[in-house]
Order: sequence, then C-alpha cells, then structure tokens
Amino acid sequence: MLKKILITSLFICKLFALTPFEIATKVKENSDGYGSSKSMMEMLLIDQAKNESSRVMESFSLENTKHDDDNGDKSLMEFQTPLDVKGTKFLTHEKIDKNNNQWLYLPALKRIKRITSKNKSGSFMGSEFSYEDISSREPNKYDYSKNFEEVALDGIECYKYERYPKDQDSGYTKQEVWVDKDRFIVLKIDFYDRKKELLKTATYSGYKKIGKTYRVSNIFMQNHQNFKSTKLNYLKDEIHLKLDESLFTKRYLKD
Repeated sequence: MLKKILITSLFICKLFALTPFEIATKVKENSDGYGSSKSMMEMLLIDQAKNESSRVMESFSLENTKHDDDNGDKSLMEFQTPLDVKGTKFLTHEKIDKNNNQWLYLPALKRIKRITSKNKSGSFMGSEFSYEDISSREPNKYDYSKNFEEVALDGIECYKYERYPKDQDSGYTKQEVWVDKDRFIVLKIDFYDRKKELLKTATYSGYKKIGKTYRVSNIFMQNHQNFKSTKLNYLKDEIHLKLDESLFTKRYLKD
C-alpha cells in the first residue's frame, strides 16, 4: 500500500512539474502588465582598466496586450548625454516568433540604419550589450533543455535551465538561465558564443514589484573574453502612462 502511495505521489509530482518553457513563460507573464513605461537610465561602460564612461538615455515602451498576431511590444531609446551621442535613437518592434525589427537613428549623419538579423550580435552603442540582448524577451524564440536543475544562487533557490536561440544569426549557441523559484524573475544568464565558449554573464538585481509586474533596477553585463563590462541602472521608472503611439514609428526617429 505504501509503495502504491509513493508511486502515485511521484507520478503526480512529475505530472505537474514545470518545463523550462513554462518557467520562461511565467517569467514573461511576471514582467508583463505594465501597459506602457517611461524610464531614465544610466549606462556605465567599464574598460579593462576599470575606467568608466557614462551615457544617459530615456526609454519608452508600449505593451501589446492583444496577443492576436505576431506583434510584440514596442520600445524607443533616446540618448541624452554625452554630446557625441545625444539624439541617437533606437527603435524596436518586437515579434513573438519572428525576428524583431530594429532601427538606429544617427543624428550626425541624419540617417536611419536598419539593424539586420546578421548585425544583431554587434555591440549596442559601444556597450557589452548586443542589439540581440536589448530585446529578446519572447519565450517562443528559443528551444529549451528537457529538464532543469534546482540550485541556489547567493542563497536564493532557483530553477536553472538551458535555452537555445532559434535564430541562426544569433551570436549565441546556448544560454544558461537562473530563475528565482518564488518570484519567477531572472537573476542571471550565462551567454555562450558560436564557438560554444562562455562569452558573457548578465546579472539582474534590485527588482521592484508594482502591482503584479516585476521591474528590474540594475543589470550588469560582464564580458569574460575582452574583460570589459557594462552597468545599466534605472534612475527612474514609471508605468501605466499615456504614450502617443507615434513615438514608436520610424518617422519619429528624425523628429
């Protein structure tokens, strides 16, 4: 009788166990619900000698809540300082399954540059973030390991799993993801390059919960191959705002 109970219990646990894809979906759901947002961010570029240079930018996001097509969220970043990058704008139209559409406006040239799929592994404005890193939130864009590990990260119980970008032009072959088991938020990602070697590590901290939505405050990207790093700090973050949709158009980039 006891043996039957144990077998039944194990079967039930296995039946209701989460898959890595389901974990990733829960993470996405926990970051959704913001409607629209406006953020002020500081990007600190840190070289091998630990010298820092600061860039400040304003970011706007508009959530797609319809979920009736392949369109995802839209975002716009505009650099405020220093003077040599002031007015540079970066527009992203996310896709749920397909490659995102991205454009970069360079005020010195008065030109809009489309970021092609083959260029998305390039550095974003001289930082250790790539264009790919800036907007890859959709779970459908990855294949996943069959199972996950339960591990501790800095005393926090986590799910750890692997995901593999479906995009053949991705700069990564594999990403290892640590997710807080209680809050379903990403705490760490290891990125492996096309040679399957560890390239970068991103750590996420300072999460704030606004209603049902988790918002990250600090992201630190460490490059293990060139020994440079980038800190992204949210100085101000507001959600549920009324934003004009014209902000998220190519026409606005030149305004």
